[in-house]
Amino acid sequence: MTSVADVMDALESRFPLDLAEDWDVNGLCVGRPDAAVTRALFAVDPTLAVVDEAVEAGCDLIVTHHPLLLRGVTTVNAATPKGAVIHALIEHGIALYNAHTNADHAGSGVAEALAEVLGVSGALPLVPLRDDAEQGTGRIGRLDAPITLRAFAERAAAVLPQTAHGVRVAGDLDATVQTVAVVGGAGDSFLEAARVAGADVYLTSDLRHHPASDAREAALLAGGTPFLVDVAHYASEWTWLEAAAEYLGDATGIDTIVSTLITDPWTARF
Repeated sequence: MTSVADVMDALESRFPLDLAEDWDVNGLCVGRPDAAVTRALFAVDPTLAVVDEAVEAGCDLIVTHHPLLLRGVTTVNAATPKGAVIHALIEHGIALYNAHTNADHAGSGVAEALAEVLGVSGALPLVPLRDDAEQGTGRIGRLDAPITLRAFAERAAAVLPQTAHGVRVAGDLDATVQTVAVVGGAGDSFLEAARVAGADVYLTSDLRHHPASDAREAALLAGGTPFLVDVAHYASEWTWLEAAAEYLGDATGIDTIVSTLITDPWTARF
């Protein structure tokens, strides 16, 4: 029998908890460590729709990237959003585990999966951990051959989940790019790191107006790069699910499936 504790051990050997940011919440949120696990669903967000998907698929564990209880709550009343999820999980005997910034920083984590699906090879951390150069925030590497910024953006649109957000670009679409930096999730605090590292293009999500504008102004004073590609937060982290699910299945022998629900909050664009 594979237990929740066995799954936790496997995931934490791959995505060690000590890699997480101090403010973050990771690990088992709902469930008993000694409960049996036969099938796990991997998803970006712990939403009610994801719980429903897990119930329909006969899963007894959900592994998400984002934590359910990152910010404090004072009630788990079933009439509240967080409480409704917790009650649904318990009522259906489903455990909930998450790996957030520990998976962001791990060498085989979110950024690595994002770089790989974009065709970036030889990727190293954009901002390495102080005591481990193989792990850290983001990745930077090179495409096998130079392509236009337009072609790179089209590639991102093709390989990442389609969302209402789409793929936004800042830069000359006919310019050539080869050195690529990526950060899964909100990445505007690493705009300067991408510039200093010599990236031709920086792909991330949640880029705000002023940081993006300032970054492009700075780039134009120094040769024009990096260009910016902004994708949905959900889309930038989804690719990790497939790699993590495959790893957990191999490590524990349980069935693993990946959610195909689009949990990005935006549903339309006009």
